[in-house]
Amino acid sequence: MKDALVVIPTYNEIENIEAIIRTTFKVASGVDILIVDDNSPDKTGELVVSLQKEFPENLFLEKRRGKEGLGTAYIHGFKWALERKYEYVFEMDADFSHNPNDLIKLYNSCHINGADLAIGSRYKSGVNVVNWPMNRVLLSYFASKYVQIITRMNISDATAGFICYKRKVLEAINFDKIQFVGYAFQIEMKFKAYVNKFKIEEIPVIFTDRTKGTSKMDGSIISEAVFGVVIMKLKSLFSK
Repeated sequence: MKDALVVIPTYNEIENIEAIIRTTFKVASGVDILIVDDNSPDKTGELVVSLQKEFPENLFLEKRRGKEGLGTAYIHGFKWALERKYEYVFEMDADFSHNPNDLIKLYNSCHINGADLAIGSRYKSGVNVVNWPMNRVLLSYFASKYVQIITRMNISDATAGFICYKRKVLEAINFDKIQFVGYAFQIEMKFKAYVNKFKIEEIPVIFTDRTKGTSKMDGSIISEAVFGVVIMKLKSLFSK
């Protein structure tokens, strides 16, 4: 996986960041990691700097001025990757809700099976979520069903944030026209790939809720997704 980059956005992930970096390097041989830190008050970025001494060739840090949203953090990481050699670019959370062992499955989906976009899916084979309260499971599951109905995408987990992109997918997307920064960002990126007729494959994974640190999800993120999907679909129809 020497041609692959894992982008991990962080904001106050001091409890998880060292472990996720070490585990990722252990299980995904040859991969590089880019941490995009939003100037975490808990000094997440400073800990990454200290770890760079141990992994000088494979661990990178981009530190932003403040908390600017998940979507802009990933776009920052995508642009950084496209300026360099990477053919495969991953999205992954810092809190172990995404199992680094599954990076290999996503990579093989693109590298061997020919997918352009591989999604680590919680709902492809039932509901594979651990440690979430039932109300949050239902909210996430039915949000993906709602997205399927509105967009007509045949994707079981449209809000998933564990992704492998081939370089050509990111090159085809105009990041300046991405309108969402929160929960709906994940939906919009998949929709852009779908509209551009890239091959999308879902790989079943088990999602485990964080045991350390604090979730960044709030009500405004959900409302962005609910109303944003309709606007996104309408814009795509009128742009044809």
